[in-house]
Amino acid sequence: MLGRESDGDCFFSQESTSSMLVPMGDALKITGTFLDEISHDIPHQNWGEREWDQDFRYMRSIGIDTVIMIRSGYRKFITYPSAHLLSKGCYMPSVDLLDMFLRLADKYSMKFYFGLYDSGRYWDTGDLSWEIEDNKYVIDEVWRNYGSKYKSFGGWYISGEISRATKGAIDAFHAMGKQCKDVSGGLPTFISPWIDGKKAVMGTDKLTKEDAVSVQEHEREWNEIFDGIHDVVDACAFQDGHIDYDELDAFFTVNKKLADKYGMKCWTNAETFDRDMPIDFLPIKFDKLRMKLEAAKRAGYDKAITFEFSHFMSPQSAYLQAGHLYNRYKEYFNIK
Repeated sequence: MLGRESDGDCFFSQESTSSMLVPMGDALKITGTFLDEISHDIPHQNWGEREWDQDFRYMRSIGIDTVIMIRSGYRKFITYPSAHLLSKGCYMPSVDLLDMFLRLADKYSMKFYFGLYDSGRYWDTGDLSWEIEDNKYVIDEVWRNYGSKYKSFGGWYISGEISRATKGAIDAFHAMGKQCKDVSGGLPTFISPWIDGKKAVMGTDKLTKEDAVSVQEHEREWNEIFDGIHDVVDACAFQDGHIDYDELDAFFTVNKKLADKYGMKCWTNAETFDRDMPIDFLPIKFDKLRMKLEAAKRAGYDKAITFEFSHFMSPQSAYLQAGHLYNRYKEYFNIK
């Protein structure tokens, strides 16, 4: 019978539950996570400070030292009582999430990156330059009211998500990145674009996998973008979910090569949600996450961040599978 000892052997031995068929821990650890406060396309978990405090403890226990508020607002929903954005018709938030995240980051000795405001006009028009104007006010306002007061305020996330040849991208990234650095005395900035791979183009109505970017095209286009922004953008964390698992090494090698060429840090945004499922968005299968982190280590990446711990990896997530992913991750890296 299953589970019963026979001839001295146990079907479910302690060894079989604590080891894997692959080399364990041979991957880049996740040390940063986005904080998805708006929950634009993912169900909101309606946490208060007690739940967020517990989540920061879970993050810290696996070595996460960096938290990134993915955006300070999206369209009319905002995370802090911005005088500028409220004057533009945004809704008053019930709590100041920015202040809360900074206090928790201070408490748990984490570095906090502030994500800029997303008006939604880029998504409507395909032109990133729309995002410059509001963020002129947001950057100054946030540094004055929060950044200069909290020791954990460690940098800026330029939140426009682009793929390739996005209209206005170089000028917008440069303008916003320069202002962030100027007001804060040079604190680091980073971006997290996606790769226009098979899973990206097949998510549209008109394109097929044959329209996916090649490694050579990806290198040429991002060489041009990095050339125009590297003086004000310190790191790039490409989202890793839009390419297939057997393409990881080729694209990751190019990403690291370009980052090194322009003196930028090469991070990976190791997505902990599964892009292969017919339902958006569920926690990822552990082996898929493992393969992506292994590839990041092989490529010599500097840091792994994720989108995002609280929904897809936290033991207290609304998704039961997230806590199991947390357990498998701890087993793989032998985290007690």
